[in-house]
Amino acid sequence: MSDSTSTVTAPITDVHIIVRNGQEILLSQRGGAYGYGQWHLPSGKLERGENETPAQAAARELHEETGLEADPETLTLQHTVIHHQGDGTPDRLGFFFETTKYAGDVVNRETDKCLALEWFAEHDLPDNLIPYPAIGLTGSLTQPGGLTYHNWPED
Repeated sequence: MSDSTSTVTAPITDVHIIVRNGQEILLSQRGGAYGYGQWHLPSGKLERGENETPAQAAARELHEETGLEADPETLTLQHTVIHHQGDGTPDRLGFFFETTKYAGDVVNRETDKCLALEWFAEHDLPDNLIPYPAIGLTGSLTQPGGLTYHNWPED
């Protein structure tokens, strides 16, 4: 038995939203320091202490970033990613939801963090996707309901 205690750090819970318009998917181009100029899905974090479910967080983030409204009950969990940061920060648990049922017009509501919001054909996504969200998007398209470990350390 060891005298030292270890602290288990809870993962950061991310929500990502695949917004579909037929065969097109809405992507956001990063304008902040992390991933500047790269593309990813509308996304955000589950707010601890707010008693929101991941689906509620996804609907909230979608509205905050794009102006689109979606009922959390209509969001479908497509894929889950456990992303190992590898830099000493907590790992990330990413839930990738999909919706085809939404209201409103796409508006960039976070111009300080987002350079653009654009629709891309599912079969013609940009090459410069941020790797972690790209893994979840690919998994959502090819392994619905699956789980991917991204950047997981080898034993």
